[in-house]
Amino acid sequence: MNAPARTPDASSSAPSSPLGALSELVQDALDAGMSLRRLGERAIDPETGESISWQYFQKLVKNPPASPPDPSQMRALAAALDKPYRRIQEATAKQWLQYEATELAGYDAEVRIIVGHLAGKPKAELMQWRMMIEAAERAQREADE
Repeated sequence: MNAPARTPDASSSAPSSPLGALSELVQDALDAGMSLRRLGERAIDPETGESISWQYFQKLVKNPPASPPDPSQMRALAAALDKPYRRIQEATAKQWLQYEATELAGYDAEVRIIVGHLAGKPKAELMQWRMMIEAAERAQREADE
């Protein structure tokens, strides 16, 4: 019996990869010339001093563990991969929870709170907030001229 092939997600423009998001970050570092041993040497959580071994990196790309890394491990991964902690959190959430968030660039934390608050609101209310934000941006640009 043949199982039907999965249809790719039409909303995703990136080709699908057998690796999860965090595993891809590790594979990218390896592809760029970083060795597993070097990653292990660099993988030290700056807050707790805890480290993770090069074998953990190997596992991430070959046979990812069933459970996600904890915060200390994520900080160590961030140090080893020279990536922001937030980027490691996002990749971890995507790989283990199938959760993906879109980052707003150029705004402060208050705008993120507004966007989170607006999730699930009726379209009319979303349009109202968008127009208010755009009006504020226009006013700022005009004031800067």
